[in-house]
Amino acid sequence: MDALTALLDGPRARGAFLLRSVLTPPWSLRIRDEAPLALVAMVRGEATYVPDHGAARTIGPGDVMVVRGPGHYTVADPPGTPPQVVIHPGQRCTTPDGRDLAAEMHLGVRTWGTDPDGPTLVLTGAYELAGEVGRRLLTALPDALVVREEGPLVGLLAQEIAKDRAGQEAVLDRLLDLMLISALRGWLDRPEAGAPGWYRAQADPVVGPALALLHHNPAHPWTVATLAAKVGVSRALLARRFAEVVGEPPMAYLTGWRLALAADLLLEPGATLGAVARRVGYGGAFALSAAFKRVRGVSPQQHRGQS
Repeated sequence: MDALTALLDGPRARGAFLLRSVLTPPWSLRIRDEAPLALVAMVRGEATYVPDHGAARTIGPGDVMVVRGPGHYTVADPPGTPPQVVIHPGQRCTTPDGRDLAAEMHLGVRTWGTDPDGPTLVLTGAYELAGEVGRRLLTALPDALVVREEGPLVGLLAQEIAKDRAGQEAVLDRLLDLMLISALRGWLDRPEAGAPGWYRAQADPVVGPALALLHHNPAHPWTVATLAAKVGVSRALLARRFAEVVGEPPMAYLTGWRLALAADLLLEPGATLGAVARRVGYGGAFALSAAFKRVRGVSPQQHRGQS
C-alpha cells in the first residue's frame, strides 16, 4: 500500500453530497458548509473562488478545484457579485437573509440552480466527514488547489450525477473518489507543490519500500532493525535516510500512523479499546490508551466524546 492510498482511506466517499448546478451569470454562492474537503469541477462557464483569507482563483471548463475546509468562501461569476445564496452545514441553502431556497432552486435529480438552460454548469462534491487518517492528508494540502482534468472523469461525473438508478449513490461515490485521487496526484507531482515527505518518499529506493511495509501492516512488531532487514539495508542507513526524506524517524512515523488508524477505528460502532489496540499493534488496551494520551493529549474515551 503506497502512502497516498493509505492516507486516502480517511476521506473515502460514503454517501457524499453531490450536486449539479446550472446557473446564469451574474451569480454568487456563499459557502459556509464547513465540509472538511470539497471538489468543484467546471463543465462549462467559469467561476472565481474567493476565500475569506487568501488569494482568489478562477477556474474554467475542465478545471477541478479541491478546497480544504472548514473555512468560508464565495464562488461567483463575475467576481465581486454579491452573494445570492448561502450554503450552510448540512448543505442547507438559503438567501442571505435566511429564506429557504431548496424547493425554489430545485431543477431535478441532484440538480439545482437559477436556470435549467444556464450557460454555467458546475459539479460540486463534498466530503462531510474526515477521519484522523484523512486529517494527515488534509494538513498537507493548501486551502485550495486547481488542476486540469485531462481525462474523462469530469464528463463522466456530469453524465452520472443526474441519473436515478439502482446503486447510483455507490457509483457517484467512487467517481468522486477517482476525481479526488486524480486531482491530488496531479498537484502533488508538481515541483512547486512542495509535496510532503511521505509522498516524495515513495520514489526513494530505501524509504519507499519501508513506508509501504508500515502502511500495509501497522500491527507488526516493527523495529528499525526488522524494517531495515526487510528492505535490505543497514539499520543506520534506513534510520538516517527515513529521517531525511520523511522528516521524522521511522518509529515516530509508525506511532503517528498507528494512532491515526486507532482514532478512526475507535469511532466505529461496537469497537472496543482492546480490539482496536490489537489491530494497530499495541499489546492491549492500557498500552494503546497510554500512547494515545501521551501523543494526542486526550484519552481514547475523550476522543470518542469529542467526535
